[in-house]
Amino acid sequence: MWIFTRHGFFSAVCARQGNGGHEMPVDPDRIMVRARMLPHLESLKENFPELLGDCEIQSSGSTDYAYRLFVKKSSWEAVLAGLGKDTDYDNFKKEVFRHQGKSGAAYERSLHDVWSVMNKLQK
Repeated sequence: MWIFTRHGFFSAVCARQGNGGHEMPVDPDRIMVRARMLPHLESLKENFPELLGDCEIQSSGSTDYAYRLFVKKSSWEAVLAGLGKDTDYDNFKKEVFRHQGKSGAAYERSLHDVWSVMNKLQK
């Protein structure tokens, strides 16, 4: 699942059991939340400390998403509900700029690119 939020962009998938190797089966009760930018995961953790505060952000230069954290699925479900509850704006891209300011400019530009690609799909 891809999730675009005011905090950042995340890819959330079921984690694998054990050491997480590709040969290991999926763990349906544990989610791996991945991000391309460290501040995105840091912001998510800061805004949901009771759910994500104990989760350590791991980094790797050899994976397609450089940053990830692992969380119980029930906690992730609560984070998603919290993100929905916190929605209090009428323009998402403007909200990202308001929330992240100039430090989020690259993310905001990327959102415009995604919007454009998906608009072409609609037509």
